[in-house]
Amino acid sequence: MDNPLFTALTKLDTPTICNALEVVAPERRGYGYTVEPLVCTRPGLPPIVGYARTATLRAAHPSDVKGKAARELSDGYYAYIDAGPKPAIILIQDLDGAQRGYGSFWGEVNSNIHKGLGCLGLVTDGSVRDIPDIAEGFQMLANRIGPSHAYVHIVDFGKSITVAGMRVNSGDIVHADQHGAVVIPAAVADKVADAAAKIQRTERVIINAAKDPGFNMERLRKAWGDAAEVH
Repeated sequence: MDNPLFTALTKLDTPTICNALEVVAPERRGYGYTVEPLVCTRPGLPPIVGYARTATLRAAHPSDVKGKAARELSDGYYAYIDAGPKPAIILIQDLDGAQRGYGSFWGEVNSNIHKGLGCLGLVTDGSVRDIPDIAEGFQMLANRIGPSHAYVHIVDFGKSITVAGMRVNSGDIVHADQHGAVVIPAAVADKVADAAAKIQRTERVIINAAKDPGFNMERLRKAWGDAAEVH
């Protein structure tokens, strides 16, 4: 599961990834990241990077799929999670509209199952629960925290979905931390770390100037000029 590219990307937070994508994929400036509020259950964990596993669910009403068909759907979902490149990040869209988050698919059991199948964490616009008992190191970003699983059931998996305003396809590279998540286009993924490093060098010139005694508008203008010369 070691991936040098992913290891490098986990050293950056998600806002820095977004900044870097504005340089290496400027057409992506206005989309490709979460734009709706999400609760991060473990803000102290480091960023995660993995291949997207996508699904949709509902919880406000019982599933119309019953018996053998329901068992086959469940088995197919977990087989899908187990298949493909690792590490993975689960992205689940809640289809319950105004009742989104009515019931949680995520708690102690599913977090341990998914971690065991090579998943680092979850991004969902549904709900999560069992916060103290979630698998060690498993990150969760969700629309809310709730107490019940209600009638939660998987509707479909492996398709394009939208989570918290972010469109994502199965197999996309996703970076997530306490700020939210962003899809990193595979074509520019190997350019992101270098672009981020340059941005950080540029920002450091301005930040250092701002911390100096006597900082004023004249020094700010100079810092802007010095930053523009950073390569």
